Amino acid sequence: MRLAFISDLHGNIHALTAVKRFLAENPVSQVIVVGDMVGYGASPGPVIDFVRREGWPVALGSSDMRVAMELGERADRRGVAEQVLSWSRTMLSPDQMDFLRRLPPGGRLTTPIGRVRFFHGSPHDPERRVDLMAHERDLEILAEELASRVVVVAGTHVPFVRVIGETTFVDPGSVGLSLNHEPGADVAIVDCGGRKPKVTLHKVSYDYASSAFDIMAWNLPPVIADVIRTGRMG
Repeated sequence: MRLAFISDLHGNIHALTAVKRFLAENPVSQVIVVGDMVGYGASPGPVIDFVRREGWPVALGSSDMRVAMELGERADRRGVAEQVLSWSRTMLSPDQMDFLRRLPPGGRLTTPIGRVRFFHGSPHDPERRVDLMAHERDLEILAEELASRVVVVAGTHVPFVRVIGETTFVDPGSVGLSLNHEPGADVAIVDCGGRKPKVTLHKVSYDYASSAFDIMAWNLPPVIADVIRTGRMG
């Protein structure tokens, strides 16, 4: 049983279609989206429609929530992020907005190695991230609470794996706006067929120039195009 986790698609349809091609060549049992389909990228509607057509399970992301719920401006969301979230609201149809509003905060799967839990930020709050660099005891406590062999979180845009005791924590990184200093779309594949989970992190190349062009064509902040091209912020 092989599971593919993708997150932080952020309206980047070019990256998402490249990921689908990658997964066609590297078959998995299930693809799971760990939130943030919208924000930053120029194609929020097409990304939502793409994921819906595929029938992939989706957890509510922080950007998804802020677009769909219109929670007001947040101090750390001023500037580029808030500008694009406001723009995204104008680009989505009522049906697409309703889809975002109905997303669950996370999900769970039963696999041969045990339970797998996934959520964008924390189990009940997409905006409150789990720090995978936290003290080992903090993650041990979380692992005990979740009673899971694999816990998948997102939001940092940086792929990461950490094993604490019997629990493997995974951040799949970002499909649409990766920040690990290498351009491309991030995919995490978790093999649940053995005695313990095996995680492989993949970087999928795509047409960065077209994604960057779309940003400029919609008069969105140029810094987003720079991040797409370089895989780094600033």
